[in-house]
Amino acid sequence: MKHLVLCAALATAATPALADSYVPIKDQATFLSLVNGKELRNRLYGVRVSVFDNGAIQGAALGWGITGSWSWQDGYFCREMNWGGDPIPYNCQLVEARGDQQVRFTVDRGNGQSASFRIQ
Repeated sequence: MKHLVLCAALATAATPALADSYVPIKDQATFLSLVNGKELRNRLYGVRVSVFDNGAIQGAALGWGITGSWSWQDGYFCREMNWGGDPIPYNCQLVEARGDQQVRFTVDRGNGQSASFRIQ
């Protein structure tokens, strides 16, 4: 049930893929230089998550902890997570950045819902 709440929150926070200043990130080194050890925040829904160069994901959303792991595959951020005891299935996502202040993840290799986060 919590998984559905988080998905709804992220979908509501979704940013349309219009002609804005987001630029695709296609390699792991660029991705890590942008987010490694920093906190990614979506304040509207209280989502805070950090991605680390050792493949770990840690954070919290709506009062429940988030843990997980990730890898970089064929130009995509691939992750699986657990949110407060509920699994969030493996998914590969397109990553785009707006400068060094925002990052957007789009599920299903860029074919699904997007969620934007401020980099802190």
